[in-house]
Amino acid sequence: MNESRVSVNSVFKSIVWPRRNLLFVGLILIVISRLASLVLPWQSKQLIDEVVGTKDYNSLLNVILWVGSAVVVQAITSFLLTRILSVEAQHLISRLRAQVQKKVLGLPIDFFDNIKSGDLVSRIMTDVEGVRNLVGTGVVQLIGGTITSIVSVFLMIEISPQMTGYTLIPVAIFGFVALKAFGYIRPIFRERRKINREVTGRLTETLNGIRVIKGFNAEEQEIKSFEIGVEKLFLNVKKSMTSTAIVTSSGTFLLGLTSAGILGIGGMLMMDNPDTFTFGDFFSFTLYLGFMIAPIVQMSNIGSQLTEALAGLDRTEELMQMKSEHDSELRTSSLGVIKGDIKFENVSFAYEDDKNVLNNITIDAPHGSVTALVGSSGSGKSTIASLVASFLTPDEGKILIDGKDLAKITLNSYRKNLGVVLQDEFLFEATIRQ
Repeated sequence: MNESRVSVNSVFKSIVWPRRNLLFVGLILIVISRLASLVLPWQSKQLIDEVVGTKDYNSLLNVILWVGSAVVVQAITSFLLTRILSVEAQHLISRLRAQVQKKVLGLPIDFFDNIKSGDLVSRIMTDVEGVRNLVGTGVVQLIGGTITSIVSVFLMIEISPQMTGYTLIPVAIFGFVALKAFGYIRPIFRERRKINREVTGRLTETLNGIRVIKGFNAEEQEIKSFEIGVEKLFLNVKKSMTSTAIVTSSGTFLLGLTSAGILGIGGMLMMDNPDTFTFGDFFSFTLYLGFMIAPIVQMSNIGSQLTEALAGLDRTEELMQMKSEHDSELRTSSLGVIKGDIKFENVSFAYEDDKNVLNNITIDAPHGSVTALVGSSGSGKSTIASLVASFLTPDEGKILIDGKDLAKITLNSYRKNLGVVLQDEFLFEATIRQ
């Protein structure tokens, strides 16, 4: 729970708050739109109780003008909301993807050794998409819907406090159920993204290593592994859909009870007090009730979207908090033009604790010379090459470049002087110039 709070606070400070001006404009627009939508029930009462009975065509024209103007206002505000918030949300998604990709490229090599490429692709391309529900119309609709519901309640109280009191009971129960459900659903969405990354990562490996798979007749093994992954994904989706269905069905049931009760109470009021509670009052009340309930139902959907968005941004935040290989406080020296003297002084390195690959290795490779590393498979040749390329850092000892400790040299200034031909070929899809 504390981690969730920290994540929400971090998202609010880094994403929502810097765009508060845009969100404020969006909030004003959606309030205007929702207030314009309330013109219809207000004018419906006028039409039924006053215009139709008196056959006042001038008043009928006023009703049409009011409703028509409200429709125009809603259309304009809807366009502006999309233009201002939705476009900004998509812009932010593109920027976040670029930031996450930049962060990933700055992580040390051992990070990539322990994570699937499909997992990283999912984090960069998919996890950040939830931002559209925070900076887009999601949050604004949530707030606007709340305002609409509150205004509708006051208008309903003005028509009939008795009927309004009855409607608030099932609505409050529905709100309680929805809040509990969203608290349960969020970990499910978080787990789904993890499963999806695992399945995508394994599928990416399968396709990239298809020659190895066919060479070892391992198709059935990979098929079984993928089937297990997609089954786990299905069970997760099934669990979230069940939870969402509980919210939806409980809302349908409770709101159905509300409608039935309104018909009964409204019918009795019209029969017992036709002068004080007219058919226009009843019709207007039911429309206001719809305007109160619709945002609540919409808020349940938006709440689900926000829950999924925060789950994805949790993972993005974890990635962004990782330490880059360029963040070392020791790397303060820069290299200019180098001669190329490389020296190992008592270097030891282990991929796993207590399992050294190199033990107190000392090598002197002066510039202009050719140094060949010869040995059996697993003897440490590739490890030495990775240490020279600064892909790895020694556990003990020093690597000196022109007499300078490589551990204290900035990686950018070193690697721009470095040429590497790796044992595993990889061709980028690009031109020779690129």
